Amino acid sequence: MTYEQVKSLKSEDFKRLCGVRPDTFNEMLEVVRSLHRTKQKTGRPGKLSLEDQLLMTLEYWREYRTYFHIGQSWGVNESTAY
Repeated sequence: MTYEQVKSLKSEDFKRLCGVRPDTFNEMLEVVRSLHRTKQKTGRPGKLSLEDQLLMTLEYWREYRTYFHIGQSWGVNESTAY
């Protein structure tokens, strides 16, 4: 499930999915965005948006699935899920 699909969930359902409320997720996203802006951009652009990367990380911490399984769920390679 991408962030675009998840952002319309009710607050309780969003928290059940990734472990934080939408407002907390948005605060976390702002921190990640500010760090991403200062980062030197080299190499290929990422397959996933910052929102999706954060959501994938939160799902990993919540469920402790393997990177292989997370990659399969998100349609990316296992190394991309790292």
